[in-house]
This record gives sequence, C-alpha cells and structure tokens, in this order.
Amino acid sequence: MTSAVHAGASLGHELQADLVVAGGGLGGIAATLAALRQGLRVVLVEELDWLGGQLTAQGVPFDEHPWIEHVSASLSYAQLRQGIRAYYRDHLPLTPEARLHPRLNPGQGNVSTLCHEPWVAVWVIDALLAPHEAAGRLVVLREHRIDAAEMERDTVRALHAFDLREGRLRVLQAPMFIDATEIGDLLPLAGVEHVFGAEARAQTGEPHALDEADPYDQQAITWCLAAELRPGEDHTIERPRDYDRLRTLQLPCWPGPQLSWTLSDFVTHQPRVRPLFVGPTDEEGLYDLWHARRIAWRGHFAPGAYASDITLANWPQMDYWEQPVVGVDRTAQQQALQAARELSLAFFYWMQTEAPRHDGGEGYPELRLRGDVLGTADGLAKQAYYREGRRIVAEFTVLEQHIGVQARPGHDGAEVFADSVGLGGYRIDLHPSTRGRNTVDIDAYPFQIPLGALLPVRVDNLLPACKNIGTTRVTNGAYREHQTEWSIGEAAGLLAAFARQRRTLPRAVRSTPGLLADFQRLLQRQGVMLAWPRFGALTPTLRTGYQTAR
Repeated sequence: MTSAVHAGASLGHELQADLVVAGGGLGGIAATLAALRQGLRVVLVEELDWLGGQLTAQGVPFDEHPWIEHVSASLSYAQLRQGIRAYYRDHLPLTPEARLHPRLNPGQGNVSTLCHEPWVAVWVIDALLAPHEAAGRLVVLREHRIDAAEMERDTVRALHAFDLREGRLRVLQAPMFIDATEIGDLLPLAGVEHVFGAEARAQTGEPHALDEADPYDQQAITWCLAAELRPGEDHTIERPRDYDRLRTLQLPCWPGPQLSWTLSDFVTHQPRVRPLFVGPTDEEGLYDLWHARRIAWRGHFAPGAYASDITLANWPQMDYWEQPVVGVDRTAQQQALQAARELSLAFFYWMQTEAPRHDGGEGYPELRLRGDVLGTADGLAKQAYYREGRRIVAEFTVLEQHIGVQARPGHDGAEVFADSVGLGGYRIDLHPSTRGRNTVDIDAYPFQIPLGALLPVRVDNLLPACKNIGTTRVTNGAYREHQTEWSIGEAAGLLAAFARQRRTLPRAVRSTPGLLADFQRLLQRQGVMLAWPRFGALTPTLRTGYQTAR
C-alpha cells in the first residue's frame, strides 16, 4: 500500500491509508487518536475548518454525568479535559487562585465542571493531532465533504471527498472506514441499512416510543450563539426578517410563545419561568439562562483581561422544531438550517428589545454577540447543534428497557453487556420534536456501550463513531452527549485497528469469544473502563445526581 501522504506535502487525487475517518467531531477525533496509537495511518475528513463537532463548531460546552471528575470512563477523554485546563493555565491571564484550582471551571457555568470557550478546545484538539501529522501518520482534510462511496458488495472500497476550497475531488482508499459525521451522512452513500426519526412502540416495546413510527419526528436542532454583557452600551442587532412571525411562534405543547421567559418544564411539562437573570448579573451560583453555560467568568481572570463574562446560548427558546433536517433533500435541509439561524437571532433580538428585565423595564440592548469565540463573524456557531441523525441497523440495538429507570422495575442498574466496549452516563433527554411533541426527560442508569451496537448488520468494513450507533430515538437521547460520543469513537478506532491487526472482520471480534476477550483487554490497556464501579456514593445518586447536573 502506498505510504500515507505527509501533511506538509502537496495532496494528490488519490490518498491511501489504513483507515479513513469521515467527520471531525468528538467521535471522529477519538477514533482517529485511538487508531493512531495502534500504528494505523489515518486520513481524517471534516467539512468545516474547525475540528471538535459539538464541543467547538456547534458551540456546546461539555454536558456530562455528575461523576465526571472521578469517573471519566476513558483515560484519553480525561486527557482532553486536562488539556483544556492546561491551556488556560499556560496561556491565559488567570488569577493565582484560579490557576491553582485543581478543578478549574473557566466559565463557572453550572451545566458542567468544565465550561470553556470553544476556540480553546480547537487548539487542544489540534495539538493532540499535531505530532501524528508531523510524522506523516495522519492527513487531516479540513473543508472537505464526502460526496460518494465506491462499494463492492458488502465492502466500502473508497470515498470521494470534495475539496470545498479548491473545488477538486479526492479519492480516499482504505481497508476500513468510520462514519463520524454529525448526522450519519456516510450511511446512505454506502448503502448501510439505517433508520432515522422515531420508532413505534410495537417495534421496540419502549414505554416512551410513539404509537406509530415516524421518521420525520425528530428532535429540534439549535443554532447556538455566544454573547457578553456591556452595561451602558447598545449592541442591538438588525431586526430579523421573520421576526414578526417568530415572536408569536408557539409549540402546541408550550404554555406560551417561544420568545418568552416562560417555557414547558423539561420533566414535568408544567409552565416554568427561566429568565436570563434571576438576580444581579455578577452574582454566582444562579440557575438562570446566563449562568447555565457561561464559558468565561471574568472573576477567574486578571482585572481587565475580560471586559465581561461570556455565555453560550443553547436554550430551550432557541430549539428549532418546525422542519426536520435528516432524511430530507438538500434544499429542504438548507431551508431548515437557515430557519434555525433566524430563530436564534430572533430570540437574541427579543432579549435585546422586548424581554422583561430582572431590574425592571424591557430589553437588554447591552447584550453583544461574540462570534470570535466561535470562529465566526456573525456571533452564531459554525454549525447547528444536532441532537440526532441516522442510526445504523445494528447487530444489537440499545433499548429503553436496557437503561431507563422506569423501564427496568426491580433492577438497580442498567443492563450488563458482556461485549461492553466503554461507558456512558446521561439522562434520556429528548427535546421538542418536529411534530410538535413535548420533551422526554427521564432518569437513566449509567450504562455500557455494547460492541453489537457498533456493527452494521451487513456492510463489513464501516463502523459508526457517534450518534449513529445502534440505538433507538429514545436511547439516543442518552448516548448523544460529549463523553459517550468520545467513548463510542474510541471503541470504533480501536476496533478498526484490532480487526486490521488480526486480519479479521469487526463482526468476528464480537462473535468469537477469544477475540472479544483480547479486544476488551486492549481497551482496558488503553485506559477504557468497561464497567461502572458499584461502590461508595455512586449507586445511591443514580437518579438524583443527574438532576443536580442539569
């Protein structure tokens, strides 16, 4: 096989490697790093100029289980988090107290113990990949879109990547491929059996499945934005074109207009008032919108370093549910994405001009968009935040009955999977749907990632590495967040390498006891946990811990 092309060389029409990873989100990065550690030569393809997916390009800070500082589930994921803290300590003007804090939370947001600016994670991820690029083991194709797959029966032979900057095609050949795209774009191109949207209860037996299957019943997407507060200044944006309609837009299941402080409670569906501020803007520890995902708290930095706190807006009022984005043609998808951007800007404009203030009056014109922390000029993230996409028809599908507390009466934990390849932990969290359905936000036990959910039923050499594994729409609501996506990607990368080294197919690893045992030992040697600890305070907080983290 032709040797991998050095990152500094001129890239040709054809590239060959041991593994091609399509998608540079967290799953794709984890898969790439895992395969590189096993000696594989990798080509990583990403449609945007930023790597990191939901953590960076989509602008969503870590959303994790409540034990993340003690049980990260993966050594490499812990190293990513440590790298972000180290970047702040090494390069940014922290106060002495903040610099010495072992659990530095740069934004002091309350959704995570590590709320930070997206651009910092971009630097850290690039640094993790840099040694491999320099050594010629890795080629990263930024701003490339996968447009086609060459198939030979049940095997992917090559992918066609279109260079969005130069307008040219590149053919990527490898014995193994990974789909880490945000909504599973590679699956239809490769003819991989897959589903999207909502299954029927008759299919899955899940208490929270729908009465009838509906592929176009999909979770809302959100186009996130970043903002700061500059008292005494006026940064009111141009009135959005569709503002008059959007200011009265209302979900059928909500208590009032979407552009409001009053929303439907995630869990109880009762009216809930959640304003931008519930007290003084500089007060700490508050559970309002501003503090939820605040990514920079000026109190952690030297005086004058930050003129204002910076918050990341990923709020219920910005959930776009009017049209689906998965399984529709490109024109319809682009229309929905543009409408999602319009909704986010409309809510921002409403906050600036009409929103009831915490101190009386109307509007916060002092709100200012901060696109620079998101790598954009307009203040919005580079990409929409996708909560679901296409999912493979897998050898094994994770159901609500495997992880949901309500669906497992008589049990004190999730289903134990003999083929576990990693861990995750999050509530089953479904946002409003494109059919106007309300949220599903229910308790789930900390869970394992079964190898069977990473194996397509037919295609032999393509693996999923993020939200596209064998889950249902219900269980995807727990498997979609940052730490679990990283663990899925790491398992996929290691599986690709293990199958390559053993000269076998990935599905044979699961069906052959000796190979499965060897693969699980490899995972553990790489710092991957396969089972949750059942000691100390972990088990008693299975239900209440998640609600605290929310």
